[in-house]
Amino acid sequence: MKLRVLGCHGGELPKHRTTCFLIDGVLALDAGALTSALSLKELLKVENILVSHSHLDHVKDLPLLVDLLVGRRDHPVVVHASTACARTLRESLFNNELWPDFTRIPTRANPILRIQAFEPTEPFSIGRYRVTPVPVSHPVESCGFVVSDGKASVGMSGDTGPTEQLWATFNATRNLKAVLLETSFPNMLQGLADISGHLTPNTLKVELGKLRRRKGCEVLLYHLKPAFVAQLKHELCELQVPGRVLELGDEFDL
Repeated sequence: MKLRVLGCHGGELPKHRTTCFLIDGVLALDAGALTSALSLKELLKVENILVSHSHLDHVKDLPLLVDLLVGRRDHPVVVHASTACARTLRESLFNNELWPDFTRIPTRANPILRIQAFEPTEPFSIGRYRVTPVPVSHPVESCGFVVSDGKASVGMSGDTGPTEQLWATFNATRNLKAVLLETSFPNMLQGLADISGHLTPNTLKVELGKLRRRKGCEVLLYHLKPAFVAQLKHELCELQVPGRVLELGDEFDL
């Protein structure tokens, strides 16, 4: 399994892109940096997009992506979203007001976009990948994931504050090669992190104490808010939080 970091920040500035990871060139995890990171040739290879939740920084490239792809491929790109997230995408994004409804373009019978809803507690398949979603702690319905190709598995927290089931799922996963964990705000903004459903270095360190399968499993940190990247890196180092802060363009063979 090849993992490519297209976006790994909790906001956007020059040299900072919002959440988006690419597995084997064909499966995207969130859609915060598809069109800003990939060429048209690469975008045409993306078959499925797994969305953690409906907040803009995780779905913002979907409208521009399908606008680029329409007329260039004969089958839809499939967006897999939880029931609540799928509803938000249909009603608030692809609603013919904010953006055209590409689930009916060029035709209803042969659209360029298909939104496939999943239940947040039910495993499902995307091609050769097995996906186990896990509800996490965030103001809207949000999911973490374990994605497996049968040989290796990668976990992703999605946007979350302190949680429990995610770690139980990670601990029960065989061949877990990496976990992608959000870390958004510095410790001085702990109150903001708590009410917005995010982690700080302090709470991340506590959460990582719940992860038992560390041998052979990389801890990869993302979603750092661009205004606080330097401070967050300093606090993570000072607290000796295990893990690597991701950078744009990082690639991993898992």
